Amino acid sequence: MKVCVLYAPATKENGKIKEIANSLSEGIASQGHQVDVFDMSLENGKIVSYYDYLVVGTETNTFFGGKIPPVVASFLKSAGSISGKRCLAFVTKGGVRSMKTLQALMKTMESEGMYLKKSELITKSDYAKAVGKHLKVSI
Repeated sequence: MKVCVLYAPATKENGKIKEIANSLSEGIASQGHQVDVFDMSLENGKIVSYYDYLVVGTETNTFFGGKIPPVVASFLKSAGSISGKRCLAFVTKGGVRSMKTLQALMKTMESEGMYLKKSELITKSDYAKAVGKHLKVSI
């Protein structure tokens, strides 16, 4: 199956989310799936409707959490026909209320009609790889 890992860093210089997204993709690829990784802030306007499964992640925009970068909503609005796509939402732990940030991400994804199968708070790349290895991507 074709899987797309999308991530949106809160700041330009933070490489933690990129590292976690790449680790997730390694874990998913170890199951035999074809995986592409895209930075939503650099690939705005990219059509991802031909992927079978979408993994969307971000980090908290503020120390107190609850907000996601605006690029996430704008990317998903212009990403093609993604309504009904099975997906995973993830947030890197940061700030005080990471679960609130994860809820904001899930709400944004559901508003586009995406079908959330799983959500995770991911703090380390080795945990991200384990999540990818055990993710049920197939129907």
